[in-house]
Formats: sequence, C-alpha cells, structure tokens
Amino acid sequence: MLPRSFGTHDGSFHADEVTACSLLLLFDRIDRDKIYRSRDPDVLANCDYVCDVGGVYELEKRRFDHHQVEYQGPMSSAGMILMYLKNQELISPHLYETLNKVIIMGVDAHDNGRATPEPGVTSFSQVVSNFLPIEYESTPEVMQAAFFQAIDFVVGHLDRLQKRFFYTLNCESDVKIAMAQSQHALIFDHPLPWMENFFELGGDLHPAEFVIMPAGKHWKLRGIPPSLHERMKVRKPLPESWAGLHEEDLKKVCGIPGAIFCHKGRFISIWETKEDAIKAMHIAMKRQS
Repeated sequence: MLPRSFGTHDGSFHADEVTACSLLLLFDRIDRDKIYRSRDPDVLANCDYVCDVGGVYELEKRRFDHHQVEYQGPMSSAGMILMYLKNQELISPHLYETLNKVIIMGVDAHDNGRATPEPGVTSFSQVVSNFLPIEYESTPEVMQAAFFQAIDFVVGHLDRLQKRFFYTLNCESDVKIAMAQSQHALIFDHPLPWMENFFELGGDLHPAEFVIMPAGKHWKLRGIPPSLHERMKVRKPLPESWAGLHEEDLKKVCGIPGAIFCHKGRFISIWETKEDAIKAMHIAMKRQS
C-alpha cells in the first residue's frame, strides 16, 4: 500500500468525493501527487484511502463508500471522511459540527438525492459540478485536469472556513466580556465576529438589543436577532422614521449631527462616531416610530 495515497473512481466527478479528497489534503492525510482516479481494483487496493468506490465502508481499512446496500446511513463519502477526522481526533468536535452544518450535510444530502433544489439558489455541490468539462465527450486528460481544478477550489474554500472558525473562536472572550458589562447592548472598540459567539454563550437568554462597533472609519448600530437562525430579524428595530434615510435627511429626523445612513429594513445604521451611535441607540430604545 502506498502511504498517503488516495483513490476514487474515474470519469465524471461529484462534490462528495472531491470534498472528501479535499478534507484529507487540508488536514494533511494524503499527498496531492498520490491521488488516483480509477475503478481498477488493483489500483485502488494499493491506495491508503479509498472514497466513493469499492462498495466498502470500513474505518479501520480507510475505505469510505456509501453506494452498497449494506450502508443505509445519510452520509456520502464527504460526511464519512469528516466523521473519520473527528473520530481520529484530527479535528475538534466543535470544528466538526461547524463544517458539517455549513457545508458537508448539504453535500451528503445532494449526493444521496435528499436535497430539494430551490430556484435561484446555487448549492455548493452545484458549484463543484460546474467544474466538469462542458462537452460530454471530453478526454480522460481533460476530465483529470477539471477534477484537480475542483480540488484546488474546494481546498481553498475549506481552508478559509477553518481559518474563519478559529478567528471567530479567538474572539469569544471579547464577546463574553461585552455580555457581562451591559444588559442592553454589546459595545466593542474594534470590529469582530460577535453573532455566533453571542448565541454560543447563551445569547438567546441575554437581554441585549443592540450591537455597537467600528465600521471602517465610522460606527455601526445594529439590532440583535432573536436567535442565530433569524439573522435578518431584530429584537427591536430602529425607529420607523429613520428607515432608508441618508445624511442630511437622517440628521433632521433624529437630531444627531453624525448621522450617515439607516437601512430601510431598520436593522442597521451608520454613524460618524461611537458617541453618535450610542445616542442613536438610546433614542431607538425609547421609541419605535
């Protein structure tokens, strides 16, 4: 067996084996120059990892196929590999849950025919499929090149998701401090990813209604959603009279010289200074029209 090698089927490729392969590359279990696409049993038998082909799901032998009748679970090879990485303690349970919810569950559902296409919405699996050659009669060489283009895209995407995950995690203590300092608002002196951390830390039960933090050269006042799954809703909207106003029009209505903009959805507004944003928050807390 060739160490750090990966085998999958040749021909047309799909998001599940591309993602499975990309996960193993990202977490340094295989080498890019040891990826083999074939249905030849002798070729696959020499591979360290085999995904989406072979009719075997056996962790000890690092075989990850889901097409056989014996396997009745919801995963594709992508979900199998992600679970393998967690079980081998190569990724934390928290990172597993994040990657699974953000991307892998959708790949599994699409590959197993459980996903319902929604007009106007392009899934991750459809994006990966778009790397396939347009002509159905493409040569094996063209298909191989397209497969590795898809691999490079997915590895990059997964890498950014992982880095974003760790960055968000590193900001958790700042959010925890802000939650303890005020019952009405989360106020930060630097921009950071607060929403996921807020709800991870029990934000559903925290009474805060607004967030204030820098936004480029200015400051933003944003309403807090009732839950993580209702991101575009807010616990308390900004005053109705501010909706959609800019600059001078907003200044006249709210009486704050540093007013810049209020979204027509009344969930976010922009102000010149931190003090302006705080003044706007106090007005919003007192009235809603």
